[in-house]
Amino acid sequence: MKRTGLYPGTFDPVTLGHLDVVWRARRLVDELVIGVAANEGKGPLFSTEERVAMMREEVAALPSGPGDAVVRVEPFSELLMFYARRIKAQVIFRGLRAVSDFEYEFQMVCMNRALDKEIETVFLMADAEHQAIASRLVKEIARLGGDVSTFVTPRVNETLRGRYGTAD
Repeated sequence: MKRTGLYPGTFDPVTLGHLDVVWRARRLVDELVIGVAANEGKGPLFSTEERVAMMREEVAALPSGPGDAVVRVEPFSELLMFYARRIKAQVIFRGLRAVSDFEYEFQMVCMNRALDKEIETVFLMADAEHQAIASRLVKEIARLGGDVSTFVTPRVNETLRGRYGTAD
């Protein structure tokens, strides 16, 4: 039986922490779907289409090996559990950085389990070097002209700099 995993998020923008979770999650399933949430209520800096394109570029650049899952990146705008069912995911991957993440994620897992007990949630801790990275903070640093090159890939860094008008 093919095991499909779902890694949902806003990815506004995609960070090295997100890519760390993708890199490890794809070793645990046969297919990994990265669901880019439209989530316009969060007021994203980048459109859904831009975030999907960024994630696709970054995933394509990840090194891969035998046994790594096929990775697909696509947008979604429906309730997460409806989307997970539609793509036939058996597991949802979530990244954790700190205790505060766990409290929020724990509430989400409880609600998701009430909606569908068949879909498991697996938490992957971000690598120690990526623990502090949050898209919200990356955007704030970039907006104020700070260097975010240690938090994102060079492509994403350039995209942020261009968006904020801080490119060389």
